Amino acid sequence: MGLLDGKKAVIFGVANEKSIALAIAEAFRKEGAELALTYANEMVEKRVRPLAESLDVKLVLPCDVTRDLDIKAVFSTLGEEWGGVDILVHSVAFANKEELRGSFLNTTREGFALAMNVSVYSLIALAKEAAPLMQGRGGSIVTMTYYGSQKVFPSYNAMGVAKAALEATVRYLAEAMGPDGVRVNAISAGPLRTLAAAGVGGFNHIASHVAEKTPLRTNIDQDDVADTALYLCSDMSKKVTGGVHFVDSGFNIIGM
Repeated sequence: MGLLDGKKAVIFGVANEKSIALAIAEAFRKEGAELALTYANEMVEKRVRPLAESLDVKLVLPCDVTRDLDIKAVFSTLGEEWGGVDILVHSVAFANKEELRGSFLNTTREGFALAMNVSVYSLIALAKEAAPLMQGRGGSIVTMTYYGSQKVFPSYNAMGVAKAALEATVRYLAEAMGPDGVRVNAISAGPLRTLAAAGVGGFNHIASHVAEKTPLRTNIDQDDVADTALYLCSDMSKKVTGGVHFVDSGFNIIGM
């Protein structure tokens, strides 16, 4: 038996073969979950569909998370096809490259609003539409954050503030959805070479520094995050909610 046998999981954020979301999808599929994947636009769709086929995923749905109509359409389809949803994975974040360079003082109003909309409010919007389909199923929602939410990292800038807001959102959603048996958690992953990381100035330097300073003297990989997501979405964590769970080889405990 798999840890997720009979579970229905929708995953937002698969972009390419290096995506954390893809590693999570692979782990979930291996443990018996039925999957649905989404894509933001036609360019991303071209990469997502072959990955979905490799996992035998039948539901591959368009969703721009800044559009409420797109979100409603996804969950309407899931309701028709599945009758309910057990797991929602939110692996979505974006900030303009200009916001991830130089001084935080150069953050623009428009860039800040965009980062908050895509990276934070999207979780609220998805949870709102998922809630009716999760009632009575002991559902689990997992999102992705980073230690730049709590400490200053070079050039992380507006995204660091957005991740801080995301972590607060996890706590508020956990309280709001708890009475219906839905758990909400965040995974704070160490630096990973993903499409999103490529936009952060000085990423290679950050990754090298972290690898030298962690207690385990190594960086993580996508599978490490996927294993934690598997735990948080299985019955093994049925009383775990509202938390930020570090998967960073222990870097977050180091002061100097």
